[in-house]
Amino acid sequence: MKVCIAEKPSVAREIASILGANTKHDGYYEGNGYAVTYTFGHLCRLQEPKDYKPHWKSWDLNNLPMLPERFGTKVTEDSGIQKQFQIIKSLFSKAEVVINCGDAGQEGELIQRWVIQQANYKGKTLRLWISSLTEEAIKEGFNNLKAGEEYDNLFYAGYSRAIGDWLLGLNATRLYTVKFGGHKQVLSIGRVQTPSLAMLVDRFKEIQNFKPLPYWELQTVYRDTLFSCEEGRFLKKEAGEIFATKVKEATFEIISVSKKKGKEYAPKLFDLTGLQVYCNTKFGFSADETLKIAQKLYEMKAITYPRVDTTFLPNDVFPKVGPTLKKLSNYQRLIAPLLTTKIKKIRAFLTIKK
Repeated sequence: MKVCIAEKPSVAREIASILGANTKHDGYYEGNGYAVTYTFGHLCRLQEPKDYKPHWKSWDLNNLPMLPERFGTKVTEDSGIQKQFQIIKSLFSKAEVVINCGDAGQEGELIQRWVIQQANYKGKTLRLWISSLTEEAIKEGFNNLKAGEEYDNLFYAGYSRAIGDWLLGLNATRLYTVKFGGHKQVLSIGRVQTPSLAMLVDRFKEIQNFKPLPYWELQTVYRDTLFSCEEGRFLKKEAGEIFATKVKEATFEIISVSKKKGKEYAPKLFDLTGLQVYCNTKFGFSADETLKIAQKLYEMKAITYPRVDTTFLPNDVFPKVGPTLKKLSNYQRLIAPLLTTKIKKIRAFLTIKK
């Protein structure tokens, strides 16, 4: 039996329907020689300090820094997650091959690998790498499964990031809490949250300490056109008046007009951060709202996988651009001119495979 493990129940359902695994069981789908199961959230995570050494449970400066000789993982302490993990582990024990169908990114690779390792599976693994959930993309992905080992470096990168977060977050949080925290007050320190909060605080202080200064500008209207002095703003009114006097003594004359052609290139494709910034500016969405909307659209097969940092379209996805545009029926008036000629491959937006 081939066991596929997806990152979410909704993705597992899509994959199962295409593979013909149409029999629903508790925690997985089965049929046509496949079992399609799933994780939800982080089934496994790095062990806590107390799991390495019992005395590390105590928030004591004498225990710092906490530096495990080797980092291990454990199943999250939640009854639902524990139950699903046992289902996955049972399926792995019967598997001739496990197909990792996790999301196509560093975090997706890490989540699935931890589950595979925690289940103590030692057999063959393959990797499904797709960036959309259309029937065509899933079928193409299963026809081009990769060896799991090809994505080892992606897993190591995610594992290293998680270890870095553990070392900084747990050690620094305990240090600052014990030294500077008040009664039952935890001072949480994190790799991302702490620098982000620092930027917010710095900006807040800049606004609080800002002192507005009056200034003057020298402008004139000539033939219904407003002209501004290149000298810019004057912080002293007297200086501006002296300069204005000099200007009045001369005859106003336009001595040259220059024109030049310029090129405005199309903006890059959105990565998640760029999409979140745009949606916040344009629609007032929070970053979390944008992510949830993008994730929902991905599961509806409307967009490619959103949780990526790249602003490039994979070269193998390019042939799908035309058919995708044709399906946007509400925008045919705008799209029709694009389809009258062959859509060009622009290297600035594609990752070309060698």
